[in-house]
Amino acid sequence: MSAPTSSVAAPSVSSLTPSRALRAYAWGVVAYNVAVILWGTAVRATGSGNGCGDHWPLCNGSVFEHHPTISTIIEYTHRATSLIDLLAIVGLVAWTFRGTAKRHLARATAVASLIFIFLEAMLGAGLVLFGMTANNQSVARALYLGLHLTNTLLMLGAIALTAHFLSRKRGFMRGSFELRGMGLSIAGIVSILVMGVTGSLAALADTLHPATSLRAAFLQDFSAHSNWMLRLRWVHPAAAILAGVFVVALIVAGARKAEHRKLAVLLVGLLLLQYALGVADLTLLTPLSMQILHLLGADMVWIALVVLAAGLSIQPIEITSAD
Repeated sequence: MSAPTSSVAAPSVSSLTPSRALRAYAWGVVAYNVAVILWGTAVRATGSGNGCGDHWPLCNGSVFEHHPTISTIIEYTHRATSLIDLLAIVGLVAWTFRGTAKRHLARATAVASLIFIFLEAMLGAGLVLFGMTANNQSVARALYLGLHLTNTLLMLGAIALTAHFLSRKRGFMRGSFELRGMGLSIAGIVSILVMGVTGSLAALADTLHPATSLRAAFLQDFSAHSNWMLRLRWVHPAAAILAGVFVVALIVAGARKAEHRKLAVLLVGLLLLQYALGVADLTLLTPLSMQILHLLGADMVWIALVVLAAGLSIQPIEITSAD
């Protein structure tokens, strides 16, 4: 006697697969966020954070400036692109819910992206309203920038995971995956976050206290009379080396699996490139162009790492048919 069958047919894999347009849009939002982050670096490096005075979201008390300065244009452009970013993520959430089945993992990460961008807007407003721009050298500004960057990376990671889960062929539904090796993945992600926060402090120190030569920069780092930010710059390269250890461990784990091997190899190249950009940034005394390239490299490493960690730790459950 055959076993009874359910009158409700299970949805096919094809019916759960997001459209190619949705997947392309999600990765496009990832790329756009990277561009917005890079423009934010230009705002900080050029000292344009106070280009709109202490007004937010208005600029110097008005919607449009009739005779804006360069710093005003830079700051207001960043606000405009950030608003577009918010709308793009709202669109990503709406399309993801419309284009995926219930319990799809991309829904959760899309909502997380929306939460993070609202936090991003509030943190960005706080920088202006609390006067943590221009030549502010307080400990509070350093801590605030660290919190701001952490939220930025988490937001970028959530968007990248949304695109990743939308692009998955298996293990994208709750109940269809299992967690493995979470410890290594979490350690790698946290180490990169620490590297990013210490990098933001080092970049702020470079902006506020530019050196005239590489020798002068090293002397600044070890002088008892230097600003406290300069004396802590060494923490960033130390954090970068430590983060490299965890990233390499994830790369080795990824290289052992055929489905993750290409991404692992790509991450090796990105990591080596990032170290080279860091050395060049230091040698050339952190010009704006190198700061942007260095941050671009960091963003690419972060995206690749988050996707690789998700691939290694959130694995599809292997279903075997019974005889």
